[in-house]
Amino acid sequence: MIDTTSLASVNGVALHAPDEALDATTLRQRACTELLRQAAVAQGIDNPSTGDAIEALLERALQVPEPSDEACRRHFDAHPQTYGRGERLHLRHVLFAVTPGVDVQALRQRAEAMLFELRCAAPESDAFGQAAAHWSNCPTGAAGGDLGWVGRDDCAPEFAREVFGQDTIGVLPRLVHSRFGLHVVEVRARDAGAAPVFAEVRAAVALTLRQQAWVNALRQYLQLLAGQARLEGVSLDAADTPLVQ
Repeated sequence: MIDTTSLASVNGVALHAPDEALDATTLRQRACTELLRQAAVAQGIDNPSTGDAIEALLERALQVPEPSDEACRRHFDAHPQTYGRGERLHLRHVLFAVTPGVDVQALRQRAEAMLFELRCAAPESDAFGQAAAHWSNCPTGAAGGDLGWVGRDDCAPEFAREVFGQDTIGVLPRLVHSRFGLHVVEVRARDAGAAPVFAEVRAAVALTLRQQAWVNALRQYLQLLAGQARLEGVSLDAADTPLVQ
């Protein structure tokens, strides 16, 4: 007989097999997905695809207001550099790739140690290029991690959000997360491009605010579902759910 007492579960539904070990992030992600799947079933949403059922549930459950012109203007005035046209950066990076089966916590520790080492390195030493050549999981490692001059559209959106629209030169103070893994990033030079005009980027500002509102609404909805559910072996912090990071 299989002992199910040690399995993480949501309302009695196991989140993993008895012999399957999950890191905390993956476990929370499965728990959030299961909460939403069960909520879709409870509301009579019948779809063989879990993803489609959850999408239909969220369209029904999340009410996201349209941002006002005043809110868009305030956001733009606070972040004008985010909407600059033609901004380009000359970048280098060291990629610690997240691959199936990798110990994410150990990988993060190695990446953070590398970040600290490179931030402390003497500028004339080219320690960054040497580290990229030895450690980076990206083909650019052979060129010292050099990505050349890149624009926003040349990068994964989650990567671009963390490196563009700033004024930092040198090794960035925090790891940059992307779908590929963890990056130690060095900005060698910045070309700010053309200054934005609000009227030209108003639609992009509104899209950003709508996305922020949707994320907040999803966090609140997950918090509500978690409060009504019986959770075993998993702790959900609605402010840190991997579904909305």
